[in-house]
Amino acid sequence: MLNRRNFLAGTAAASFFSYVGLSAAFADTPKDILVVVQQLDNMTSLDPHESFEAVGSEISSNCYQKLVKPSLDKPSEIVGDLAESWDAAADGKSLTFKLRKDAKFSSGQPVTAEDAAFSLQRAVIMNKGPAFIINQFGFTKDNAAERIKATDAQTLVLTLAEPTSPSFLLYCLSANVGSIVEKKIALEKAQGDDFGNGWLRQNTAGSGAWTLRAWKPSESIMLDANPHGSYKGNIKRIILRHIVDPSAQLLMLQKGDADIARNLTTEQLRTLQGDPNYNLITKGVASLMVISMNQKNPNLAKPQVWQAIKWALDYEGMQKNIVPLTHVVNQSFLPQGFPGAIQDKPFQKNVAKAKALLAEAGLADGFEVTMDHYSAQPYPDIAQTIQANLAEIGIRVKLMASENRQVLTKMRARQHELILTAWGSDYFDPNTNSEAFCVNTDNSDNALNRTLAWRSAWKDDKFTEQSVAALKEKDPTKRIALYEQLQRDHMANSPFALMMQAMTTAACRKNVSGVRLGTLSDTHSYAGVGKA
Repeated sequence: MLNRRNFLAGTAAASFFSYVGLSAAFADTPKDILVVVQQLDNMTSLDPHESFEAVGSEISSNCYQKLVKPSLDKPSEIVGDLAESWDAAADGKSLTFKLRKDAKFSSGQPVTAEDAAFSLQRAVIMNKGPAFIINQFGFTKDNAAERIKATDAQTLVLTLAEPTSPSFLLYCLSANVGSIVEKKIALEKAQGDDFGNGWLRQNTAGSGAWTLRAWKPSESIMLDANPHGSYKGNIKRIILRHIVDPSAQLLMLQKGDADIARNLTTEQLRTLQGDPNYNLITKGVASLMVISMNQKNPNLAKPQVWQAIKWALDYEGMQKNIVPLTHVVNQSFLPQGFPGAIQDKPFQKNVAKAKALLAEAGLADGFEVTMDHYSAQPYPDIAQTIQANLAEIGIRVKLMASENRQVLTKMRARQHELILTAWGSDYFDPNTNSEAFCVNTDNSDNALNRTLAWRSAWKDDKFTEQSVAALKEKDPTKRIALYEQLQRDHMANSPFALMMQAMTTAACRKNVSGVRLGTLSDTHSYAGVGKA
């Protein structure tokens, strides 16, 4: 007799199913199966040394472990994952890890330092999208075998090109590209010299809490609990369904066809607020809404104009009236949740002060300017409010809405004037955004290092020096203090108006517990999930 439990358990062998069609026949999902509805089309690979999209990184991070990881409760601290300890050389040019002896891959084989060395070498040699996170320490395909070496079954030694802050290296190793794969399986599945990349794009060979059972792009992902992993809860399987429409996600959650909905907007979230049948787990993610001012425009090149624009904006009004449940006000270049992030919000709407600054710049009558922005909401509504705010101080803004890729292409070519975009962080260390917003060593149009500062033709050697000094500081406490000061200086003296930080919410039915969201997508975790 076909019942719901048998049907769900057998779907790995059968074709993927339409969960929506089951709602009339079934009640709530089984207690040992977690059903998540989510937009899943943002992924092309599940190889952790290749995947660089948000969803792919999230799935991979639930199937693999790294040497270290940031503490979810205190992100300024790094804790061991596969490594039980590590020691930095006095000269800052090497780091030695001691691995735990109890960790096992989903195959049942122990995780060794040889697997760790192979994995980091593999990431360097394949040189896929996220490889720069590791390569920036001087590793190349020619020296990886010599500089990333297992000296015994539990000891891994990394030799760096130059003295480096240990905390910076550790945070970079906590990124998805630092995942440890099982060497034996990767090589067995290799085709030519691809290190098993073709196979690992749609399979897993890790030691994380979950292992991939099946993936059908833009339809479904199925994860099973790793029998040799650390997961001890009552969930045997996680089924993620690709549901694009947030309203459909909400309906499935309310009808019991889903346990968690991941992409609800403010409109849907409002219907769940205060309802005891649901828990809303919310976390600030590393995506910042920012206005960039191109310094090639002579009016926008005046520091008083930078300040005038920042003082003209109604940050609180936009957050409360347009994006109350999906964004929070954030005025520094580090997202909340990052090590070193400050919570200062010095700017608020002050028309008189903004007008005075424009007059000081010799622009008492204002000026005309164009602002590009994404065409998808909430950007059009935010842009219109910015337009109205700036009109109050005499800056007449023409709005230009385009698809995301068109806006970014224009910005990367330095052809914008004002531009409203989102900036996402690449890895969990302050340098990822400090470098982007502060560093510009070559302001020519053909520069090699095309940071966000370069894109707006802003070059300030003092900020470059401050960013590099913070990057190289070996003392973790002093390093954080340098980034805190750098953020405050940047707020006061840069052509960037940081406005808001995006929030992500997992809307869970009340019987679901243990879901953890992180600042980066690869720190969203089902490692402690359970159902009552």
